[in-house]
Amino acid sequence: MIRTLVKWLILLALIASAVVLTVWAGQQADAALCKGVEVEVVGGDPRSVSTTQRGVYNEVLRFDSHLLRKRASSINTLALQTHLSRISNFESVHCMMTSKGKLRITVVPMIPELRVFDGDDSYYVNKDGKRIKADARFYADVPVARGHFTDRFPATSILPVVRFVRSDSALRNIVAMFEAHSPSDIMLIPRIAGHVVNFGDTLDLDRKRRALMAFYRKVMPYKGWETYDTVSVKFRGQIVASRRDKGLPQHSGVAEEEVDLEEAALAAHAAPEAESQPRTDAETN
Repeated sequence: MIRTLVKWLILLALIASAVVLTVWAGQQADAALCKGVEVEVVGGDPRSVSTTQRGVYNEVLRFDSHLLRKRASSINTLALQTHLSRISNFESVHCMMTSKGKLRITVVPMIPELRVFDGDDSYYVNKDGKRIKADARFYADVPVARGHFTDRFPATSILPVVRFVRSDSALRNIVAMFEAHSPSDIMLIPRIAGHVVNFGDTLDLDRKRRALMAFYRKVMPYKGWETYDTVSVKFRGQIVASRRDKGLPQHSGVAEEEVDLEEAALAAHAAPEAESQPRTDAETN
């Protein structure tokens, strides 16, 4: 009987100790200050993870500059989550306090495909056409397009050309940016200053690429890179080039000319042979 009573007393003492320890630990936890902020970026461009983390951290301090000096238990994670979710750069945001007293923020970034400059306005768009604010804190390295876009001619309408260029190693190294004048006049702006390429609409892109690369191989080395200001491959079966100096005499009397690639190639091969021929006295005088 006495032995049973002792056992019960010991059990009650252990329970009481556990309760006391739990209460004490809870009080300590309530009194503990926030031990820092952890930002986890899920998905998106790996090259922009550190930029996104810094941007989120700075936005947290903008929301509450005293957050790191507050008790962890007093931080309103739901209010912070709601605030961060209003930023258009994120698909989703989740905030929580860890058992170690740190504020953990998990963000899934909105993935932009294009940076748009439309007059004084600048923004990103994703594959679905959703606008993303061009915020320096969440910079993304994506292709750049310039133009006036509307509901009938949205920026996403040129994405087939943008994706085609990005998927092609040769074009990707040539093209610096895009410029959209209309749905049928999408321009490629090469890194080589001096001319632009009218790629037309978003159809028949392989054919246009072949025409452009043939023009670069067969015509430009012969004519010179400063001869034309615009090269158009938008029309099937022809390449139309606009001369830079409109004041130069033209055989056709117009500033534009249709370029025959085979003729240009033959002329390029014939030119060195003609120069190597000795000049007669009549030619000299």
